[in-house]
Amino acid sequence: MANGDAGDDRENAEPALTLVEPQSSGTATASRSAASPLLADADLTADQRHAALVPVPRGDASDLDDTELPDPRLSDVDEWGRSERMRSISRRVYEPLYKHWFRAEWEGLEKIPTEGGALLVSNHAAAIPSDAPVIMHGIETELKRPVYGLADQLFKSLPMVGVMWSRVGGVVAHPDNAYRLLREQNQLVLVFPEGSKGPGKHYNQRYRLRRFGRGGFVEIAMRAGVPVIPIAVVGAEESMPIVYKNTSIAKALGLPYFPVTANQLLFGPLLGGVLYFPAKIKLRVLDPVTFDVPPDQERYSKSRIMDESERIREKIQEALYDMLRDRRSVWFG
Repeated sequence: MANGDAGDDRENAEPALTLVEPQSSGTATASRSAASPLLADADLTADQRHAALVPVPRGDASDLDDTELPDPRLSDVDEWGRSERMRSISRRVYEPLYKHWFRAEWEGLEKIPTEGGALLVSNHAAAIPSDAPVIMHGIETELKRPVYGLADQLFKSLPMVGVMWSRVGGVVAHPDNAYRLLREQNQLVLVFPEGSKGPGKHYNQRYRLRRFGRGGFVEIAMRAGVPVIPIAVVGAEESMPIVYKNTSIAKALGLPYFPVTANQLLFGPLLGGVLYFPAKIKLRVLDPVTFDVPPDQERYSKSRIMDESERIREKIQEALYDMLRDRRSVWFG
């Protein structure tokens, strides 16, 4: 192509400014520009800046092949911190423990809905609770639905543990979090109304349900317009029973309780802190409890909330006694 043609193309093309490295000259300005390019544009005169900039034609966007561009990096971590990839890994790792160690056995699993929001409510036990992962794993593998487990802020604040806890579906127990999951996102949410009082029981107090707080879970279910589905769990109490609690250490560490378990006495303080006894775990899903009240009301009857909460607690307690009567062995069910 002739030089004249090239000049015409440059004049007609849409100009884009590109900084050309200044060449050395005898002037002080040129020397200063070469030494510090960041200061060059500020120090040069208008004519010098124009001389240092040349128009470059822009390419046609249609010439780009989208298939050659790398795909943007996408994350599977949702707004709650849950990662389906991590859940998939944890399910593969936990499956042998669920199937061969605890030999989990469900009754009434079909009562848990396959779509729509529902609040799962269960008794809670073991120094390091074994019931939560069993419930979440069983529902996710059998019903193919994710379960978000509500727990104390303490889990979230623990280094590394808090992140992993979130990745596998843990959410800080707060009414707003529960409402969004249930009402706006139609998810399954697992809550333990006994709180830390459940797993903090001594072995001689096993299967005696503690008070279900002030019934906050009932109010959340009413406001979200979802059913409460009670679940009775037998076997978790024996998987890591507490024989002694040290209140001084618990206060010093800011923990609700500091347990000494039978597992630690048998296997040592380290191995016994993570190794469960192979107690057979049985789970019974009770009939869903619904409330004949409109959702999203500003206030609900406190007495009604407390009555419904106690009624649900009694249902789970009666189911536990019934399951214990039928149980022939802690280890074989």
